[in-house]
Amino acid sequence: MIYGLLTAGLGVNLLIGARIYINSAEAAQKDSAYPNLKLFSEVMEKVRRDYVDGQSLTYQDLVYGALKGMVNELDPHSEFLDPEKYKELQSDTEGRFGGLGIVVAMKDNFVTVVAPMEDTPGFKAGILSGDRIIKIDGKSTENMGLPDAVKLLRGDPGTEVTVTILRPSSAQVKDYHLKRDVINIDMVKDINGKKEFPLSDGKIGYIRLVQFGEKTSDDLEVALNKLKSEGMQGLVLDLRWNPGGLLDQAVGVCEKFLPRGQLIVSTEGRNPSQDMMRKAAGRGDELHDMPVVVLVNLGSASASEIVAGCLQDLHRAVIVGEKTFGKGSVQSIIPLDDGSALRLTTAKYYTPSHKVIHEVGITPNISVPITDNQERDILLKRTPGGVETLDEKDRDRVKDARDPQLDRATDLLKGILLFTERSPTIERQVLKSAKAEAVN
Repeated sequence: MIYGLLTAGLGVNLLIGARIYINSAEAAQKDSAYPNLKLFSEVMEKVRRDYVDGQSLTYQDLVYGALKGMVNELDPHSEFLDPEKYKELQSDTEGRFGGLGIVVAMKDNFVTVVAPMEDTPGFKAGILSGDRIIKIDGKSTENMGLPDAVKLLRGDPGTEVTVTILRPSSAQVKDYHLKRDVINIDMVKDINGKKEFPLSDGKIGYIRLVQFGEKTSDDLEVALNKLKSEGMQGLVLDLRWNPGGLLDQAVGVCEKFLPRGQLIVSTEGRNPSQDMMRKAAGRGDELHDMPVVVLVNLGSASASEIVAGCLQDLHRAVIVGEKTFGKGSVQSIIPLDDGSALRLTTAKYYTPSHKVIHEVGITPNISVPITDNQERDILLKRTPGGVETLDEKDRDRVKDARDPQLDRATDLLKGILLFTERSPTIERQVLKSAKAEAVN
């Protein structure tokens, strides 16, 4: 019996060991570079040799296609950029590019509008943040990767494209016939869409950041200096419909409201080299604790969320509006030898209190929702010549339309300033009452 039990035990161990070995061998096979590269080469050769329309295919075509598919499988924001696409990306950050001016991302497996950029064909047509692009020139975007969708949306200035939009809030489907254009954008604007920056009642300033391009921080500095010279007492910083942009510019914007050395944003990735802490290195708080309200909505994404999350965490500003988009991952641009580049998600952003932004967004301190109709009218008022394109009835309605979020921000600043003016008097009254009680 003892020998029988030992034999059975050894047999079970042998079976378990064999299973572990087989599983390890299979895992090693999957993670081994050589056999998988051999498989890739075999498939590429078969496609080149046997594909029915493969006469004009080059090895570069096949490799680029494979790289795009591989990187696109990682997440919605990683992308292989061929040389032409890489040049377009560089043009985007310089504030000049060709296309529709619609910033898109994948959300819930749909090609979704993050924000229409101001003064662009998409903006003027009335496309809104959160709209889903379901067709481009009649071609369904279902199962279409983000890079392919962007490629269809872009094109030479003057060419036309039809974009079919599904608006989730109303379930309305509508075709937009748009003409592509060369887009030049001022990143920093005033309430009238200009660069004059007048003060409103109560000496409250207003600055709108359209996008975080290469000169956003410098342009913001100019606007702040002008408003301060006019006696500004409070500031509304509008980040609504701002799709983001360069991290350095988001840090540069935050620096203008924070003391030197203050943590602004941190990143954490799989590779320790991606772990980073960005701290304020400017001249310090240029507004000297002046009250600030930041406006955000669904169209506020990426760098906008870094700024809003930082100023909210550090109690340097009150955030008003609607929950932001929730795009808080870091895409590193890695140039390659042939002029192409890899945009790879390498880390995630965290606010100073280590709150994650990605797929969570920034929840405002004061929620002020607006309807689609209100949003449309606000965007029309911002569009140069937008009101003039309307019928007389609609023109009057848009001219008289209020911006509930901006109104709430302005009222909040007026209340803070009024309380600040009265607080010395209140403190003296409290102190006088305390002395009187002490005497009694």
